[in-house]
Amino acid sequence: MQDKSWDWADGPDGGSERAPELRTDVPHPARMYDYYLGGKDHFPADRAAAEQVVRLLPSAPTGARANRRFLGRAVRHAARAGIRQFLDVGTGIPTANNTHEVAQRLAPDARVVYVDNDPMVLTHARALLSSTPEGRTAYVDADFHDPSAILNATATKEILDLGQPVALLVVALLHFLPESDDPYGLLERYKRELAPGSMLILSHGSGDYVSPEVARAVTQVYAASGMHIVSRSHDEVERLALGPGWQPVGPGVVPVNEWQADGEGLDEEDLAITREEVAGYASVSVKAG
Repeated sequence: MQDKSWDWADGPDGGSERAPELRTDVPHPARMYDYYLGGKDHFPADRAAAEQVVRLLPSAPTGARANRRFLGRAVRHAARAGIRQFLDVGTGIPTANNTHEVAQRLAPDARVVYVDNDPMVLTHARALLSSTPEGRTAYVDADFHDPSAILNATATKEILDLGQPVALLVVALLHFLPESDDPYGLLERYKRELAPGSMLILSHGSGDYVSPEVARAVTQVYAASGMHIVSRSHDEVERLALGPGWQPVGPGVVPVNEWQADGEGLDEEDLAITREEVAGYASVSVKAG
């Protein structure tokens, strides 16, 4: 595959980027997540909704930070295992230690593609990726619901070689897909197209360690803002993460602050928090040859 500078802001059809349609009066999960992480890229509507969640679940920021640390551990593990291609779908607003920063710190030749369809994410991606000198980081403006478009874009634009192992990241994404969207079937379409040796890096919110009353109330806050959020059990997350031909890495599907692989210890922050505080599961799995 030739090394080149990519048209990273293109849509999945290879055309020019879409005109942004930024709604600042409606909360958005990526901007709420930015609020939990202590970022500055959110609006009053996002803050109001996020603050409602924090009143119900004071550990929401703790869980968000634990989720970012999991992403770092998982990406480092994939890079050390020899993976040099990363597809991060539903990436959200860039913050510290993004996927390409973590991967390229260990493997400067790693190629990273971010996929999102939020105009604020696109704006930040333009600023972030234009400063990446190696030309090994790209952005595709597309929706997780269209696997064919995303995978075809990365292949036809010679961003990723799907004949070689890819680490697919769906971190804190799938709990925004209701059952009617068939998240299991959608994710399976991605997994089918990946080469043996590929990895799936996944985290997902869960109410298994939260009281049913709090879980329902948090769901209602998101619903009132026009967002679906679905709490899934350990078995349901395991169904997403594994399946025929996929084997768990490390401890399997575990609370977010507990996932680690050989040679990758947990941070002190992760050891100091509880399963109730992270309120979600994480997993890394590998596709058998």
